[in-house]
Amino acid sequence: MKDNFSAQAKGYAQYRPTYPEEMIKSIASLPAMRIRALDVATGNGQVAVALAKYFDKVYAIDISEKQLQQAPQVSNVSYSVQPAELTNFPDRHFDLITVAQAIHWFDFGAFYKEAHRLLKTRGVLAVMGYGNIKTNPHSDAVIQRLYKEIVGPYWDAERRYVDENYETIPFEMMEEEAPGGFENRFTWSFEQLTGYLNTWSAVQHYIKANGTNPVDLIKDELKKSWAQNDGNVVFPLFLRVGRVYRYD
Repeated sequence: MKDNFSAQAKGYAQYRPTYPEEMIKSIASLPAMRIRALDVATGNGQVAVALAKYFDKVYAIDISEKQLQQAPQVSNVSYSVQPAELTNFPDRHFDLITVAQAIHWFDFGAFYKEAHRLLKTRGVLAVMGYGNIKTNPHSDAVIQRLYKEIVGPYWDAERRYVDENYETIPFEMMEEEAPGGFENRFTWSFEQLTGYLNTWSAVQHYIKANGTNPVDLIKDELKKSWAQNDGNVVFPLFLRVGRVYRYD
C-alpha cells in the first residue's frame, strides 16, 4: 500500500469531501449485526466517525500516523497504525469492513485474503469512492486542464481505477448489488476549491519534481470562472459490496 498523503495530512483533513449520511446509514444497515466495524486506510477518520453512530465499536487503521493525528477522538473509535493487508485483529472479528477512496493503492490479493479472514460469516466489505469534481462548465474545463494536461503525467498508475469508478478493480469477494444513486453536494468558497485541488497526489508529485505548485498555473483563470458560479460542487459517488459466505 502506498502512502501519498502524509505530507498533506492537514490539508486532506480540511479540504477532502466527506460522505453523505444516507450513504453511511445504508452501508451500516447491510451486516446482520452492528457490533464491530473496521475502517481500513481511514485517513483522518471521516468514515470511522460516521460509522460510530451505528456500531458498538469501530476500529480504524492507516499506515500514516500523520493522517491519524488529524482524526477526531470519539469514545467508541480506536485508531492504530497498520497496513490494510496485514492486521493484528483476530479471525472473524468484524461485521463490516469499509474502505473509502483507498483500495486502488492496496495489494489486492493480500487485502482480500485479510478481509476474508477478518469478517464474520455473512460479514460485509463495502468499498466506496468519489469521482472527479463537477462545478460549472467553465471551471470544469479549467480543472480538467489541470487534471489531464498539467499534472496528468504525475498521477500514479492506480488512479485509473478511480477514473473508471472502481468498476475495473479486482473484487475477490462474493459481490452483491450495492445501494446506489448517491452523490455529494457542497457549497464551497474559492479557498475550499483550491485547497481541495492541492490535496491531489499528482499535484504533490508535481511540486516535488518541479519545485512549483501547478495549481498556481490555473488559479487566476479558475478564480475568474468561479466568480460567476454559486459555489456549488458535486462529487459522484460509487460503491461496491461483497459478503463472506462460509459453510463450516
